[in-house]
Amino acid sequence: MEEHAPARFLTVMEVANTMRVSKMTVYRLLHSGELPGLRVGRSFRVPADALEAYLRSAATESRSA
Repeated sequence: MEEHAPARFLTVMEVANTMRVSKMTVYRLLHSGELPGLRVGRSFRVPADALEAYLRSAATESRSA
């Protein structure tokens, strides 16, 4: 039987610090659907692997532009 590592979730502030952008920018990305996230009560959580995928795709887009 396979064991999976538990999913790691980041707060909006952690995502903003990682990306070095404002919290408002992170909220815009979440609301537009560009960055996947989960609503937990009144706040959002972003899966760490989703942030990594977003950053990889953003880096790829900027190289091809």
